[in-house]
Amino acid sequence: MTTVEPDLNNPLNVRIGPLVLRNPVMTASGTFGFGLEYADLVDLNALGAIVTKATTLKPRAGNPPPRTVETPSGMLNAIGLQNDGVEAFLANKLPKLRAYDVPVIVNIAGTCVEEYAALAAMLDVDGVAGIEMNISCPNVGEEGVEFCQHPAATERVVSAVRAATRKCVICKLSPGVTDITVIARAAEAGGADAVSVINTLAGLAVDVERRRPKLANVTGGLSGPAIRPVAVRMAWQAANAVRIPVIGIGGIITASDALEFLIAGATAVQVGTGNFVDPRASLAVLDGIRSYLQRHGMASMRDLIGTLDATKPAPLV
Repeated sequence: MTTVEPDLNNPLNVRIGPLVLRNPVMTASGTFGFGLEYADLVDLNALGAIVTKATTLKPRAGNPPPRTVETPSGMLNAIGLQNDGVEAFLANKLPKLRAYDVPVIVNIAGTCVEEYAALAAMLDVDGVAGIEMNISCPNVGEEGVEFCQHPAATERVVSAVRAATRKCVICKLSPGVTDITVIARAAEAGGADAVSVINTLAGLAVDVERRRPKLANVTGGLSGPAIRPVAVRMAWQAANAVRIPVIGIGGIITASDALEFLIAGATAVQVGTGNFVDPRASLAVLDGIRSYLQRHGMASMRDLIGTLDATKPAPLV
């Protein structure tokens, strides 16, 4: 596995396993398409990494509409992993992504260990920097969701992917567990280079006049600022439980939001729902982190990451 050497003159460098990202700001799977859809709006080369929409072994039509609904400080989605399948990604999307100087991390989803391993093997090609394992999608309704809930199952599926690829392996964890640290340690034991914390929370929105769910799938994944305090708490717990990097996800709209995760111990962050509000949200977050380092006289991200003093609260102002 090739290890990228950091640019010592860039204070924003962060390392995720074998990858050295030029900055800690990534896009979250399912909110940025395959990156190409945003290329006319965002300088893709300025990002730390692009995390693609989930890819499965075979094409998926996804869930019937309506598949999204706005909620207070967030949104519910039940897309159902709609995609054209891994072969179409390799043939149609990856060649175009290779034209950009940005690491591409492919999110994968399966229903059994063998599917995850097969996907990882097929994506072990030039142009793919890493794999993010979606073992925690809350709106698919298949047996694959159990991987995120049981430590032994998590370790088993991560081990299979680790054996199938030379790429960076990231395991995306679910908030729907009693103790996130147990699952994070299982992913680390299986050979993950990092964990993403967290996926969406399962939620339900009701049309009270018709007394029906607003989503055709009934439930969906809640994302946006409404979940950020939960996500920061879980990222902090995971970062204190494992030696591998934690990537913070959940309700990041502004640089201040991202800084909460970084100070709590995350090595990098992913911007998700914010992309729907502002396609350039990731770049605004990046600018804010850069300004924060300068304002506080920090020479590198190492001076910032994991600096939370949890012994006492900040004074009231």
